[in-house]
Formats: sequence, C-alpha cells, structure tokens
Amino acid sequence: MSIHTQESVSGFVASEPQLTNSTSGNPRLYFRFGQEHFRREEDGTFTQLETSYHHLVMFGRSAERTSAKFAKGDNFLAEGYQRPVSYEREGQTVESEEFVAKRIGHDTARTRYDVDRSPRGADRIRAASEPSRAFDPRAQPAVSNAPSLGR
Repeated sequence: MSIHTQESVSGFVASEPQLTNSTSGNPRLYFRFGQEHFRREEDGTFTQLETSYHHLVMFGRSAERTSAKFAKGDNFLAEGYQRPVSYEREGQTVESEEFVAKRIGHDTARTRYDVDRSPRGADRIRAASEPSRAFDPRAQPAVSNAPSLGR
C-alpha cells in the first residue's frame, strides 16, 4: 500500500477566525493567513522578504473545533487542497485562490502547548471497554508481511 499524501500549507493566522454557515448550512471557518518569506544570502544569512497573505477555509465539525482552538497570531500547519475562487469587492469581480483545509494543527516548532490525550465523545465509550495501551515505537507491526525497519 502506498503513502497517501496531500497538499499542505503553513503560516500564521492573520485575521480573527470567523465561524459562519455555508449556503447549505454547513459550519464554515474562514481566516486570512500570512506566510513569511526569506532569501538565503551567499554569506549564509537570511533576508526577510515581503509577507504574502492568503485565504483559508474549513468546513464541518473540523471547522467548529478549529474555531475554538485558533486565534489571530497562531502558527499552523494544514493539510488539504488549493482551489480558485471569485468574489465581488467594491463592485469588481476578484479572481483569487483559497486553501481548503481538511486537517489543521498548531506548528510544534513555533508553539508551546500541552496535549490532552483523553478520548473525545464516542471514543470514550470504546476506550472504557478496551485495556489501556501505551505506544511503544519498538513494537513490531501486526502485519506479518510488513517490510523490516532494520531493528
């Protein structure tokens, strides 16, 4: 089985996240995000270039959860896809693009946080009936035909 990959984007939340409903009534999260750009110089230093700003949207329960966890200034990584959009501003049609995030999280390289590993919602019922299992990275895969990792 091959590795499933998707487009990703990183940046910082540049506007207050806005949770609204789409035309179909689905929760929709929107915010503008910024991306800092740098140029590496011959002497090994970096020169900061102009920051670019873009649109990010997210839908459904993920949008609701993200809205509760993200604020202006947060650094993030998101998985999803880019799509073209058009909208009207001051009577003019503007052609642009937006990133549709399917998953999003804080950038661990730039954010301090605590992790709550307690199960949510329906997972609590299942977790209560299963024995507790600690993650052991040295454990062998359950699939017998999995490739060896050289351990």
